[in-house]
This record gives sequence, structure tokens and C-alpha cells, in this order.
Amino acid sequence: MNNSSLKIENLCYAYTSYAVDPWSLNSIDLTLSSGELIGLLGPSGCGKTTLLRLIAGFEKPSSGRILIGENVVATSSFLLPPERRDVGMVFQDYALFPHLNTWMNAIFGLRKGQDKSRAEWLLELLGLADLRFRYPHELSGGQRQRLALARALAPGTSIVVLDEPFSNLDVDVRLKLRSELRTVLKTCSASAILVTHDPDEVLAICDRVAVMCNGELHQCSTPSDLVHKPATSFVARFVLQRNVLPVEIFGDLIHTPLGILQNPSSNTTDHANELMLDDQCLVIKKDPGGQALVQGCEFQGNHWLIRVVFGALKFRIYNPLSNPLRPGDRCLINFSNDRYGILFPGAIHCPLNRSLN
Repeated sequence: MNNSSLKIENLCYAYTSYAVDPWSLNSIDLTLSSGELIGLLGPSGCGKTTLLRLIAGFEKPSSGRILIGENVVATSSFLLPPERRDVGMVFQDYALFPHLNTWMNAIFGLRKGQDKSRAEWLLELLGLADLRFRYPHELSGGQRQRLALARALAPGTSIVVLDEPFSNLDVDVRLKLRSELRTVLKTCSASAILVTHDPDEVLAICDRVAVMCNGELHQCSTPSDLVHKPATSFVARFVLQRNVLPVEIFGDLIHTPLGILQNPSSNTTDHANELMLDDQCLVIKKDPGGQALVQGCEFQGNHWLIRVVFGALKFRIYNPLSNPLRPGDRCLINFSNDRYGILFPGAIHCPLNRSLN
């Protein structure tokens, strides 16, 4: 088997030892095209790693099926062993063999008599050729992660799944490796699924991003569509860190705790109850009589990110360096007229035009 496309159809998985809400994965449909890099994003415990284990062949589905190319590799009654799937896995903790040097780790997954030239090429590509006789404890974190990737790709693997591979690395190494990952995968003609809980990571390097929560897939789309057209309020909150306002719709008006807005389309927003706003949709101004309280100020280099409490609501608001605020300041919050929010349910764009009524 050597095909770099993957198809997951109506996949469900349950940990049978749990009597209440047993589904770890529920009705997952996902396609990985040849040469594609998909980011799998979600909070801890949402089922990301479980999905990877099913793809790799370490678990059997409760229902649904997994195909690699045209071949069915997993159903509730059939499980093709991991070693016959041509799926490589890169673990968060590298999972290198401490008693083997770099070269022996790199070729560990090769079959007896298999050509080792690909492993040689990968070590050269990943900058490890001169370190072939070093043991894992003699390598840096970035070098160990490169070695784990080389080992996963050395057998001629067509699909690689990576379980939070950069989480243990410092910022500089993480940024360098994630930019290298796309190049290495493209050079190897491999497809990959990258699991992470860091939205910036997947938005930066992935062709598409799949967002999960509580075992369900909320959206799978390009980074651009994810940012501009989030399918659910969870996607907007988790991926984009957007502010959430409760709303009530009354005909042509949208009532919010911060004021009344014009309803962009009264025929389609009757059931909307939340308005999502990014950090530049709100304007903050210091005012001793204001009802909002500055809770924290985060310096971002060219602006401040202000954390504000307004009653039971909490906001993150972009603030220019020229408008200094301090924790404990009282302030007023208004909508920025040149921006738009997104109403849910429905994912309807809503210009932030204040009503004159």
C-alpha cells in the first residue's frame, strides 16, 4: 500500500468503560488529499489524539470506516495492522530509542533489505547527516524532533500524523521547524495531519484546518474561510479568540449590552442569540464613570491588548499605544463603526452600525 490520500467516513469511537456520554468521536467525516497538510485543532480532551490513533491503526472504530487510497483499512469488524498502512507517526515526546544512535533510529522502521538511501537523504535534508553517530540525549530538542520526522518518513511513508510535535520546543525552534515541515512534506510527496491546540500554528502552515470539540468536527476549511466564515460560535471563540456578546433580535434592531445595532437582515437573523467580535471591533476609552473595568494590559509590540470586565462579560480589546490604560481603570466601551461582527447561529455578517432609535 502506498497512497497519500485518506478518507474517514462517519467514524465513531467509544471508550466502553465509560457509562455516561461514552463517545470520544462522533460521526467524523474528513478527507486528506494527496500532498495536503491538514491541521487538527481543538481543546484538550476533544478527541484529536484518539482520531490519530485510529488513523495509525492503534484503535478499532466503533462504527464507520477509514480508507487509505482505495483500500479500507479499518471498520468495526476489520483492522489492518499499523505496520501495513504506510502511516508514519511523530509523537509529542519524540519516542526515540535512547540506546540507538541517530542513524539507527532513522532506519528503525525499514524492512529487512529495504533500500536505505531515502533515510540518508532525509538526514541530509533535515540537517542531521553530521550527527548520525550521536545518541538522542546528545541532540537538542529541535534535532530530536527532526529525527522523529525522518524516522516516520524513511520507510517511504505516504501519510504522516503528528501529535503536537512542537509543544516541547522553545519559541525560536518551534517557528523554524513548523516552517520547515511544509517543505519537507512537499519534498517527500507526503500528506500529513498535524494535531495541535495552537490556532496560530495551523493557520500559518496548513492547507486546511479541522476544528474539533467534544468528539465532533465543527468545521474543516481553509485558514482564510475559518477566519472570515466560522461555521459555529465555538470555532469563532476557540480559533479566533473572539469576544462574545449575547443579543436579542427585535425586527430591525439588535439589542446588546453595549447598545443597539441595526439588523442587517431581519428575515435571516430572528434566531441569532450571540454576536462574535474580534479585538478591533470594540473601542475603549478611559472614563471614571464607565461601567467597564480594566483587568489587565498585555503589550503586543505595536499595540496593547486590554482585558476588560463589563458586568458578567469579559472582552479582549485592541488598544493603540497612544491610549495608555492601567489595570483598575474605569472605562467606556463602544462599537467600532468600520468593523463587522458575526451573528450565530447562522454565521451572518453584521456591520456594527449603531441604531439612531
